Amino acid sequence: RIFQLYHEMENSVRELTGEISGVLILGASTTIAEYMLPSLLGDFKNKYPDVNIRLKVSNTDGIVSMVEHNVIDLGVVEAPVGNKNLAVDQCRTDQLVAIMPIGHPLASQETIALRQISEFPYICREEGSGTREVILDYLHEAGIEPNELNIIMELGSLEALKGAVEAGIGISIVSEATLIKEIKLETLAVRPLDPPLHRPFSFVHQKHKFRQRAMEELLNFARNYCLEH
Repeated sequence: RIFQLYHEMENSVRELTGEISGVLILGASTTIAEYMLPSLLGDFKNKYPDVNIRLKVSNTDGIVSMVEHNVIDLGVVEAPVGNKNLAVDQCRTDQLVAIMPIGHPLASQETIALRQISEFPYICREEGSGTREVILDYLHEAGIEPNELNIIMELGSLEALKGAVEAGIGISIVSEATLIKEIKLETLAVRPLDPPLHRPFSFVHQKHKFRQRAMEELLNFARNYCLEH
């Protein structure tokens, strides 16, 4: 309780002086940490140079667990969060698309139907990945179970997954936001799914935990950043 009061006092003094400083510990799932956060945190650091940010990277299950156990102040995840004791603020919507090697039989189509995914070798993310969870839920709703997929490889790295697809090992489904380089260089064929697949990127934090001023500023900054980008 004494530490809690001390932090509240510090926060009140900073509000009076206008000073925004301190240490924030963030957690982000791999996709977000590699492709979304760098520019956001860079802009935030330019605006608030006295705030030091530490970033922990894990999959969605790991990030939610760290928020629950107070290891991190704020998590950013790429799948729905089921814990009702946590506050979840949706940042933006992400679209997932099918990727395949250039010259693949599916590359000649404008969209990829779900049933066609199960007809080819498939590369998926590891257990606990938010991307994997969203895709399996999406397939389940369409009447396709995981054992119907021809999964030949599970990878914990998105870059490794894209490399394996480019090498012709199989096809996959990934976030469109992670494919800017591949689309520009035309190293992979990228096609939307039919029906389309979207998922939320969300901020997760404890509902009743005292939040220091720097975290309030980061949350507001991130919400505005997502709207502008």
